Amino acid sequence: MTLANLALWAKYKGISVVATGDFTHPFWLEQLKNELEEKGNGLFRLKTNETVFFRKSERLKQEISFMLSCEISSIYSQGGQTRRIHNLFFFPKLTSVEKFNSELLKRGANLRSDGRPIVGITSRDLVEIALSCDSKALVVPGHIWTPWFSVFGSFSGFDSIEECFDDMSQYIYAIETGLSSDPAMNWQIGDLDRRSILSFSDAHSLEKMGREATVFEGEEIGYDSIYQAIVDPGSESAKIAFTIEFHPEEGKYHFTGHRDCNFSQSPEESKKNGNICPVCHRPLTVGVMQRVKDLSSREISNFKFQISNGVKWVNSEDGKRPSYVSLVPLGEILAEVFGVAAGTKKVNDVYLSLVNGLGSEFSVLMKASLSEIRKLSTERVAEAISKVRMRDIVVEPGYDGKYGVVAIWSERQDVARDMPEEKTQLNLFA
Repeated sequence: MTLANLALWAKYKGISVVATGDFTHPFWLEQLKNELEEKGNGLFRLKTNETVFFRKSERLKQEISFMLSCEISSIYSQGGQTRRIHNLFFFPKLTSVEKFNSELLKRGANLRSDGRPIVGITSRDLVEIALSCDSKALVVPGHIWTPWFSVFGSFSGFDSIEECFDDMSQYIYAIETGLSSDPAMNWQIGDLDRRSILSFSDAHSLEKMGREATVFEGEEIGYDSIYQAIVDPGSESAKIAFTIEFHPEEGKYHFTGHRDCNFSQSPEESKKNGNICPVCHRPLTVGVMQRVKDLSSREISNFKFQISNGVKWVNSEDGKRPSYVSLVPLGEILAEVFGVAAGTKKVNDVYLSLVNGLGSEFSVLMKASLSEIRKLSTERVAEAISKVRMRDIVVEPGYDGKYGVVAIWSERQDVARDMPEEKTQLNLFA
């Protein structure tokens, strides 16, 4: 996970701006200072010549921008309960980062312990500290529905943004959905009506970068444009164009259940049967879907779908929210097609062939014609991608830390269907 490798895989994925992560750690901060240079717009780039990595593909020579970021784990007592909250922080300047780190050290934070430090500072106070260091700092609650370590978590969270951040809640302009929820689930929460809904990949390895992503549209690629799009969703100069999502069922905490007991249940079953495990008779880990139901202000049952380039998009009923698309990572698709594990040589070879030939993983999944995909892989791969684009898949929901299982072909489906070629192209980075 070096900066050079992050840039390389960002190109593979089709990501223009990638967060640095972990700027609170002294070692990593030195790496950022040594290897990055300011672009003059609040973003950074590698000092070295990136093109040396990409001679085989002219399509992969675009410059990657880095955005200064970190994640902080806060563990503290509030309202008679232990709270465990993860928040994301973004800054436009290294000098602001240094001020922020210094303020954390003054309050006893051990920044050397982990890339995501654990502090005893409340979420409210962290926002105040960040804004005192830079008025353009962005604070975004991360993976807000995860049972542990999140704002709305069933075990240690709150029931509203205001309850968590108090008078600083006015500066919480956005939330991050996490893998186990999608925008439509968050559209049900009245507390989020005036806040932007973001999706990030929370990558712990290069291959998992871009599992989820937020696509911004603006006059330039810069910190101010991203800031404006998040803070002012009605802005004409910059906006969130759409988000790229995991199927939330594939997330590790979508349903309520017990992994060790091999038991899970839907929110409807929880309402009927309660939250006690029938196997071990202990409380179940309450899943994201059930928690959303508990805090929802409205039911959303009818979605507006739009098909473009064979891709099925989900739109909000009033059209005021950015659209989103639910995809399956290309490596997982290829693994199912070839009946092997995602990290095998067979999968990697075909993955690189498609990415180098068609521009990026996002291009393969959303833009490239099926005929182009067939030429660089197989008919079966093209059909699998077509099915993913149309949400024509089956996902067994994950629960209690166990990822959901995607099946592109069910036993009842005819896998030999001919899929039509699409002529229209989606402008991914409009």
